Amino acid sequence: MSLLELAAVAKRFGTVEALRGVTFAVEAGSVVALVGDNGAGKSTLMKCITGIYRPSGGTITLAGLRIDQLEPGAIRKRGVEMIYQDLALAPQQDVAANIFLGREPTTRTFGLPLGRIDHARIEREAARMIERLGARIPSVHYQVGQLSGGQRQSVAIARALTFEPKLVIMDEPTAALAVREVDHVLELIRELQRQGIAVILISHRLTDVFAVCDRIVALRQGRVIADELTASTTMTQVVAHIVGAT
Repeated sequence: MSLLELAAVAKRFGTVEALRGVTFAVEAGSVVALVGDNGAGKSTLMKCITGIYRPSGGTITLAGLRIDQLEPGAIRKRGVEMIYQDLALAPQQDVAANIFLGREPTTRTFGLPLGRIDHARIEREAARMIERLGARIPSVHYQVGQLSGGQRQSVAIARALTFEPKLVIMDEPTAALAVREVDHVLELIRELQRQGIAVILISHRLTDVFAVCDRIVALRQGRVIADELTASTTMTQVVAHIVGAT
């Protein structure tokens, strides 16, 4: 059984059909690229998977359970994490604070919460997550605003890992990064895969897609027009799918 299965997923906004029967699956521990031109339906589809939008038709299941009618918080608890292109980090806060931003653990006495933030636990757990990823961040005390683009991606991924996800969706994680930074982010994606976490990679950078993805799903005008093993296709063919030349 696939980890994530989409069957004939549709989404309409009035008379506009943003998604037209999207069907594909994501296996546990696999990396699947989602490619397509602007307006192909990628963002709408991700919002349906994460619960921001309710599909107008079709079903979405995660580990055999339907999630297409659940709220975003419930879907997140079931193991779906989305890392947006803007990363949603607080640059004035340090790495540890960002990893636990909005869900800081509190201290307890005799099992009762005291309401005070447990800073020691935050630092300890944040360091463990950074080590688990093998990320190039010298200290969890560094301010995020002082980090490079690739290091900020590391922080966003580490934050996602604290939710123990089964699936991580990454939106253009290598956009505007230098080559060395891109290589680091791609290695982080491989590390997620090694840990058995599935990844959906949304990217316009086909070199990155071919470097880390097992399969490539191409959307055009709200439809899946190709779903191919990376090893069985070429960059030229994928470009042809995207622009509608096939």
